[in-house]
Amino acid sequence: MFNSLSDRLTSTFKNLRGKGRLSEADVDATVREIRRALLDADVAVPVVREFTAHVKERALGEEVSGALNPGQQVVKIVNDELVNILGGETRRIKLAKNPPTVIMLAGLQGAGKTTLAGKLSKWFKGQGHSPLLVAADLQRPNAVTQLQVNGQRAGVPVFAPHPGVQSEFDSVTGDPVAVARDGIAEARQKLYDVVIVDTAGRLGVDAEMMQQAADIRAAINPDEVLFVIDAMIGQDAVNTAQAFNEGVNFTGVVLSKLDGDARGGAALSVASVTGKPVMFASTGENLDDFEIFHPDRMANRILDMGDILTLIEQAEKSWDKGEAERMAQKFADQEDFTLDDFLAQMQQIRKMGSMKKMLMMMPGAANMRQQLENFDEREIDRVEAIVRSMTPHERVAPKILNGSRRARIAKGSGVHVSEVNGLLERFGQAQKMMKKMAQGGGIPGMPGVAGPGGFGGARKKQQAAKGKKKTRSGNPAKAAQELREAEERRKNKASVPAGSAFGAPQDGQDFDPSALNLPKGFEKFLGK
Repeated sequence: MFNSLSDRLTSTFKNLRGKGRLSEADVDATVREIRRALLDADVAVPVVREFTAHVKERALGEEVSGALNPGQQVVKIVNDELVNILGGETRRIKLAKNPPTVIMLAGLQGAGKTTLAGKLSKWFKGQGHSPLLVAADLQRPNAVTQLQVNGQRAGVPVFAPHPGVQSEFDSVTGDPVAVARDGIAEARQKLYDVVIVDTAGRLGVDAEMMQQAADIRAAINPDEVLFVIDAMIGQDAVNTAQAFNEGVNFTGVVLSKLDGDARGGAALSVASVTGKPVMFASTGENLDDFEIFHPDRMANRILDMGDILTLIEQAEKSWDKGEAERMAQKFADQEDFTLDDFLAQMQQIRKMGSMKKMLMMMPGAANMRQQLENFDEREIDRVEAIVRSMTPHERVAPKILNGSRRARIAKGSGVHVSEVNGLLERFGQAQKMMKKMAQGGGIPGMPGVAGPGGFGGARKKQQAAKGKKKTRSGNPAKAAQELREAEERRKNKASVPAGSAFGAPQDGQDFDPSALNLPKGFEKFLGK
């Protein structure tokens, strides 16, 4: 959504690098480029004027003149002002003291209200609430059916006493005000603590639409009225938001279709013009593509500073804690990292959603946007197919994969042998890194990055080297005793019968797998 704006602002700030002091001409040039970038992004003109005026005032003040790095200070000023026009602070749903909490959705037809109702209900359910969807949109064809399907996908019940219209040729019947009122009564009777009322929209703002929305609001007295707006409609978003604010006096804004390729001016204009905060953002078509809107995090994304907090929250929500504990224990026991573990980690990453979206949350992602756009999401599927084409023995001991085995795996997974070779090479590097970190030696190729065992492996290596030195006591009696013990150890070692050239035991010897340093669970592949 904000790719174009982010690129323009990032290139503008590059011109400030390395300058020890900013002149008024430097500030004017920077503010001019910021103004152009915002106007090209379809941000409302009054918002642009106010934004650039604040940036220029702060950039010419003592705040920058006394800074050690004026360029970075200007970036900080722009970031602060972006947070302000996006709403300032994160605004959350205010739950009613006496349930149920009633939430009314309003907006134009096609903005995504019905889809958002399903996403919001699933989000509330994940928070431990028991939501109920109310189908009060009796005008749009199949709106009631769509809400019922979304409710079924979210696992949330839908109150729909009236079927609504089924095609554009049917006449509108039923009273949406009565449906909304009965839905609240149903929620109180069956002890639902959140009610989400989906209302009708129009292709444009008109008096009849506003009157119906106002009547529903007066009948149900909602705790929150959320205005759902398409983030791709540009300058018209401001006029639409102002009309709905006057008609129904909404309490918060929800941006839908934030994953689109539009310029994103609506998101930067609505909160500033209406004074109402953006509360949620819809970022995709799936019911899970829904998140709380954080102004500071969105400003960081626009300025290519990343959004690590959202990335962490997504990981915590989707990561399997049992699998994480198993891997941590395996890591602590210094067991070998196998292809089964590699497959499990890939599946955990898959649960977090789109790899492109996750990588775009990393700082500096704009520099590799082209590579990310070309990234094939099906790569994880191919990796999983390759690993699943291996036998359990091959996954634990990949060194046995010779040419014929690799050809068989490639044929079974539908890929070329070169892809199997590439995967095994990457896995070998990951295995070495995991083993190095488990031993406390840090990450290979990254000096100063310690593993869990301490501040790197250099000190441990020195201590091990010291331990290997053979010291002899200065006491003659004690020195003689040490010599006798060393001689006994040498004789005991020599008395152990040798095996065959391939390490197999001779006849009459018992084979003990525990004497070998094998990975945990490998014994099941060994037989007598």
